[in-house]
Amino acid sequence: MSSAAVIGPSRRLKWIAGLLVVLYALITLVPLLWIIATGFKTSPDSIAYPPKVFFEPSLEGYVNLFTTQTRQTAGAIAEPATWYERIVNGKGMVITGPSRFGERFMNSVIIGFGSTFLSVFLGTLSAYAFSRYRVPLKDDLMFFILSTRMMPPIAVAIPIFLMFRSLGLSDTHAGMILLYTAVNLSLAVWLLKGFIDEIPREYEEAALIDGYTRFQAFIKVVLPQAATGIASTAIFCLIFAWNEYAFAVLLTSGTAQTAPPFIPTIIGVGGRDWPAVAAGATIFLVPVMVFTIVLRKHLLRGITFGAVRK
Repeated sequence: MSSAAVIGPSRRLKWIAGLLVVLYALITLVPLLWIIATGFKTSPDSIAYPPKVFFEPSLEGYVNLFTTQTRQTAGAIAEPATWYERIVNGKGMVITGPSRFGERFMNSVIIGFGSTFLSVFLGTLSAYAFSRYRVPLKDDLMFFILSTRMMPPIAVAIPIFLMFRSLGLSDTHAGMILLYTAVNLSLAVWLLKGFIDEIPREYEEAALIDGYTRFQAFIKVVLPQAATGIASTAIFCLIFAWNEYAFAVLLTSGTAQTAPPFIPTIIGVGGRDWPAVAAGATIFLVPVMVFTIVLRKHLLRGITFGAVRK
């Protein structure tokens, strides 16, 4: 019996593939790097034409992001005591207090991570039920659950706005957490059901024979095996809740307003304060980036989970 030889890609194809990957990475990273660099520019440098690639770094954007300022006459400006006061005084301004960015950023943390936890928690329970029990009209129900994800936000924006206003949930953390949980739950159920389906039932049956209850078998057998799927699902749910803009603009204005609708409204002297906007966008990227890096191994395993069957 002769076996066909497996011929791998040539060195030239490997080089071409590598160059294409590097080129794609550079094209993808250029806007991100430009935003980060703009956060360290002064206001004139940020709107200079042609754009400045090389410039003298400044923390003016970050100072403007975290402080509220007002114009003052030169004679009324006291001797600055800190480095950031010197930056502000150099523009003929004085600091009158902190800005609202810190509050908006914390709102994003509370709403984003709160809705992610609820989505993954409820999605795991629902996915386990669909995977292990005989649910009437299972396929129809799964399709109905997924169909809720197909609607664009603008299609349900007005009904949700009226419902939230009637229930007193407008501009509240609880309202936004419940809304994002409802939107993310369909994705969580579909993703986690696929992961739980790949876990052999024999593991649970062996645990039940050893005296475990169904709940104990779920906690001690299924959850550890589904850890990669749970981590992957959490990342996707957090990315949606963290970046969501349409519902945040419509349903929040003060108490529960998140960072995405707040950052574009940052106004400086004479117009948009682009260094402060870029600084806010840079800081806003950090939590999701850290969360993804921490769970990157689970994410890679989760994406390829079940791709190769033995």
